[in-house]
Amino acid sequence: MNASPPKLARGARSLWQRLVAILRRKVLFRYRLVLITLVGLAVGIGVGAVWGPDGWFPPSAVILTVLAGGLLLKRKSLAFLFGVVAAVLLFVAWRLDFGQVGPGLLVTIGVSAVLAYLLSGVRERLGVQGLGGERMLLELRDRLVTQGHLPKLPAGWDGTAILRQAGGSSFGGDFVVSMRHGDRLDLAVVDVSGKGVDAATRALLLSGAFGGLISAVPSSEFLSHCNDYLMRTAMGEGFVTAVHLSIDLDSGDYIIASAGHPPAVQYDSGAGTWSTADAKGVVLGVIPEMTYTPVKGRLRPGDAIMLYTDGLIEIPGEDLDAGVDRLLGVSEQLVTKGFGQGAGAVVDALSKNKNDDCALVVVWRT
Repeated sequence: MNASPPKLARGARSLWQRLVAILRRKVLFRYRLVLITLVGLAVGIGVGAVWGPDGWFPPSAVILTVLAGGLLLKRKSLAFLFGVVAAVLLFVAWRLDFGQVGPGLLVTIGVSAVLAYLLSGVRERLGVQGLGGERMLLELRDRLVTQGHLPKLPAGWDGTAILRQAGGSSFGGDFVVSMRHGDRLDLAVVDVSGKGVDAATRALLLSGAFGGLISAVPSSEFLSHCNDYLMRTAMGEGFVTAVHLSIDLDSGDYIIASAGHPPAVQYDSGAGTWSTADAKGVVLGVIPEMTYTPVKGRLRPGDAIMLYTDGLIEIPGEDLDAGVDRLLGVSEQLVTKGFGQGAGAVVDALSKNKNDDCALVVVWRT
């Protein structure tokens, strides 16, 4: 008697599950099948070049297997693939003529093989083959960008944050962390010392740590806890500057504390002028058990407060006070264009012809 359809379906499903389990134990998706496939392609290109239709299988096509191997294989497997590719090229040259595999092709494939080998080594150290490493970096970049967005503010308040990384990079040493607890807004603008990859990787690490601290510790102790964290973990990697702002969204009262950061500036709508805050403190990660004394202030309707990094005001060989004065002059655009649109204009004006990370945060009361 024939087995009933449900039994056949269950048997087929069970067989498929066992097959998948076996293939996974054999590291199918990691290396073995990929190596077998690329070797088969390389051999197929060689056979096609010798006995296949003219023009369909050029020997130069083996470079595709080399590049794919650099993305998908470990170094040992990649070295084996290189050996197969070399054998294929020798076979083609022997069966046809050495003009089909000239010096130009050999140099091109050799350079590609070196680059693929180096690329494979980096991915092997990371423990992620293929495009997984790039996806991880993209996810980190997106999380950092999302974290830099200010939370939704209640009626009567608004804010904007702008981050520009040097050279158009997705990563940099400046970042913003913020958190709203009911009627209180806490935000910090942070600048990691250094340039390039070192500063960017530290910023990725610290943005997560500072983002956790800003939501877990009292506002008056935030910078002290950040300093303690750096003293325990930085291990001489350099200092960090930061400014922390905590606003009571009900009354407009705020406290601001600085750790070696350029001074925040406040716009007084009554007087129509910008002025700097007096908050000062030692940079983070240098002296243990530091305390940071906050400065108090108030934002009335029409007032605004602006935080930024030194990438906006710093010019080599010039005093920072001159940069702050220049910022105050350009900040008139914030008033004439509106704080939301004017913030972008300020960053464009002050970051022009500079190769430095910069950040600007403006919070205003309507």
